[in-house]
Amino acid sequence: MLIRTPDLITAGWLAEVLGRRLELLDRARIGTGQMSQSHRVRFRDPAGGGAEESVVVKLASDDTTSRATGVGMGAYAREVRFYRELADRLRGPLAGCHLATYDEADGWFTLVLEDVVDGAQGDQVTGCTAPEARQAVEAMAALHAPVLGDLGLAVEGWLNPDSPLTQALHAALLPGFLERYADRLDPAHVEVAERFVLSHDAWVADRRPPLGLVHGDFRLDNLLFSPGGVTVVDWQTVGWGPAVTDLSYFLGTSLTTEERRAHERSLVRAYHEALLARGVDALSWETCWEEYRRQTFLGLLMATIPPMVVERTERGDDMFMAVFARVCAQVLDLDALDLLPRPGGGSAQPALVPDAQDEGRHTPGPEPLWNESWYFDAVSADGSLGVYARLGRLPNQGIALYTACVCGPERPTVMLVDAAAPLPAPDDDVQRLETDRYAAEQRCEVPLERWRVVLRGTGAAHDDPADLLREGEEGQPVEVELDLVWETDGAPYRWRIGARYEVPCRVRGTVRVGDDTFELDGPGQRDHSWGARDWWATDWMWSAFHLGEGTHTHMVTTPQFPGRGVGYCQEGGAVTELGEAGSALVERPDGLVAGDRLDHGAAGPALDVEPLAYGPILLLAPDGRRSHFVRAMARVRAGDGREGLGWIEWNRVQQAAPATA
Repeated sequence: MLIRTPDLITAGWLAEVLGRRLELLDRARIGTGQMSQSHRVRFRDPAGGGAEESVVVKLASDDTTSRATGVGMGAYAREVRFYRELADRLRGPLAGCHLATYDEADGWFTLVLEDVVDGAQGDQVTGCTAPEARQAVEAMAALHAPVLGDLGLAVEGWLNPDSPLTQALHAALLPGFLERYADRLDPAHVEVAERFVLSHDAWVADRRPPLGLVHGDFRLDNLLFSPGGVTVVDWQTVGWGPAVTDLSYFLGTSLTTEERRAHERSLVRAYHEALLARGVDALSWETCWEEYRRQTFLGLLMATIPPMVVERTERGDDMFMAVFARVCAQVLDLDALDLLPRPGGGSAQPALVPDAQDEGRHTPGPEPLWNESWYFDAVSADGSLGVYARLGRLPNQGIALYTACVCGPERPTVMLVDAAAPLPAPDDDVQRLETDRYAAEQRCEVPLERWRVVLRGTGAAHDDPADLLREGEEGQPVEVELDLVWETDGAPYRWRIGARYEVPCRVRGTVRVGDDTFELDGPGQRDHSWGARDWWATDWMWSAFHLGEGTHTHMVTTPQFPGRGVGYCQEGGAVTELGEAGSALVERPDGLVAGDRLDHGAAGPALDVEPLAYGPILLLAPDGRRSHFVRAMARVRAGDGREGLGWIEWNRVQQAAPATA
């Protein structure tokens, strides 16, 4: 009964959900959710007198970036589990739930909720009155009281995930936030943000009892005020932690600074008294007040990280600015900086590990450019030979993009590129491709441990790899064969944002080009990603290098976020995620790249990149746009003298191609 898009909200579907006959009247989008979309659906039951009724249908965002954030942060899965497993236990100020379903493989979800018809959504930008705030904190206490200190929930994995809001991510995104909104920020508030980021992980680790259920985004946009009371919605950030977090966050973000200063202590007292009235005495007044001060910093996280990773809107900007200013003032008024642990005093969250099930295929999203990609690359240990292969499935276009490359410093670049390959059958586990020019397959032999890639076909040899960036350059036909195995040789790493993971590998097998056969044994990388991908929208740099003795690096940077990147440095089995990161490429007149310098910040060494050979592609979009996709096997040198090998790519968007007759 799961649906992905609002056009699938039909009378037949809703009748099945509700278990009754009905006639659909209309649907309209409501709210301005950043990671999801909600629709009010009006209907009537012809057999029941025809009175108008309504429900709210909540779906994943139709914005690719926002949806990837919702999946990557586990937000969609948590909200569905909340309504399935906890809502009935809490009762109180919650909307009734008719359907809560989630696709574990692809992250799409559907909720059908009671429509609080007479409920008015709070306005986060304007703020609320003190009487409204009192209603809200009493509703909050009603939700907290039944499970405060519950040992069973304290060990529930879904309520205690590794937080994607790490110090590394915070440090990476904060400079962009401060730059984007520079003309709207108070310098004293900037100092608060810069001070907190240094203690971010230590603050997260400083969890003091009693612990309880935390909504995680308890603010006006997620509250409906009606004559019957307050209804709390949007449980995508629910978790387990210091119980007073919701109280600090709500009062800091939802009251104007003047209103909060005038009523803050009495409202905190109202929350505490509401717990006592429900028989909860595990939280003394003194502890309640000190924890209220200590937990003010969640508001800073929610004001600085989300605006940099979700779809940007004018109202969203106004909301984030209001929240940021109010929370910083709250921190200063309460001397909360004095309660922060010393920088570095806590433990950073461990890097995320992909799920073995994600090695398989995923259900496509609706976007025309939805793509699922498997990449495999390798370099011989002596740097004399480089190989990569990629299968990109484009199911909404009914085709695949297949690419294979063999190159080396003293060799022609051999490319086999099929931009309109036949789409492998959905149930074909080896994803076999077969045309009159080549046959290829890739198979997962042991999830997260070993893959095998096989190819036999006719490629094209180019003495000058830059020819591949020009149309009409055919090259010389040459037979090519690959039979290679990628075995995991490091820690598989899942991105915190975006459906993607990377695996450093050791690669062994045979390569044949024409009459020459090579035994390849060297480092390599494989990755798997899925989601909408527009190759012609932006530049990027991707890299994966291997410096020996278990040292692996991976970095992705984009011009839109200077000084920041996604990736890791692995040394001795330990994974350190990137915060600051930089790429400084040197272009060549022929469209290739002469070199780069990769800055891993505090996570690892700076690397000077020397391309040894190239495997570029000219990417042509259906609408005429074009991009130079420059891939190179390369040697890297660190400042301490270490050297390594691997692959690097630069996507270089070009001018739109002129229209042709």
